[in-house]
Amino acid sequence: MILTVTLNTALDVTYRVPRLLPHASHRVAAVTERPGGKGINVARVLAALGHEVTATGFTGGPVGSVVRELLARTPRVVDALVPCADGSRRTLAVVDESSGDTTQFNEPGPLITSAEWSRFLAQYGDLVRGARAVALCGSLPPGVPVGAYAVLVRAARAAGVPVLLDTSGEALRRGVAARPEIIKPNAAELAELTGSRDPLPATRDARRRGAHAVVTSLGPDGLLATTAEGTWQATPPRALAGNPTGAGDSAVAGLLSALVEGADWQERLTRAVALSAATVLAPVAGEFDPRTYEEVRGSVKVTTAG
Repeated sequence: MILTVTLNTALDVTYRVPRLLPHASHRVAAVTERPGGKGINVARVLAALGHEVTATGFTGGPVGSVVRELLARTPRVVDALVPCADGSRRTLAVVDESSGDTTQFNEPGPLITSAEWSRFLAQYGDLVRGARAVALCGSLPPGVPVGAYAVLVRAARAAGVPVLLDTSGEALRRGVAARPEIIKPNAAELAELTGSRDPLPATRDARRRGAHAVVTSLGPDGLLATTAEGTWQATPPRALAGNPTGAGDSAVAGLLSALVEGADWQERLTRAVALSAATVLAPVAGEFDPRTYEEVRGSVKVTTAG
């Protein structure tokens, strides 16, 4: 079982409009709703790859009920979400079909009480002991301590379970110090962490701060990985136009699935890049186009960097 943690779960709503214009009314061509938040997206991709997944985090209120109802329809994903009194958030993605661009609106999330956080920690401690790997993903909802991910990384390490951390800002800074197996920032998050906008020295700096491996998303240029075994850049064969929302989450799923299967870093990066590219062509986050995945997977170029 792979455990995914989404402390700030969401109901992801996607609107598709023929053309998005400022200061104008729009007729929505299509609406989709999916259980969301970064870790939930990771769980859905892992399940589509054939892995058994347990998803935990917080959910509450009417929106949280819809999240759980939709999650229950996902094969191979077990719902271990912890109820909270405050209501879960929604995210709204507006896809401009004329350009493929996406505009995203993210609500802040529920206020988590200290008692709810304590309940979550107790459940997490039980779940992590049965996991083969853990993904800690996304923003922290109000009320959760800023050092929350550091606490969760240390608990997983104490249980001998590898952890992938995908967050940003101070939560990332503190989480890195707890020495996760992998962190997966994008270029902007990495620059914020290290102060360097050059990804190669920045990934090395992030390793010195505590991460065993740093895998940085470079957008259409693929991934840059600095590990104890070496440094590589993995690039897709071509740029794909579409909705990039969730592409990074699919990369996390690719890295974790290959890790638990015992694959080497070249295969981990190949899988992550191919899934990320295939997600761009999917209608919503947490899904990927299988045909594109297989096509791109055979053409990803992994080269030594630095």
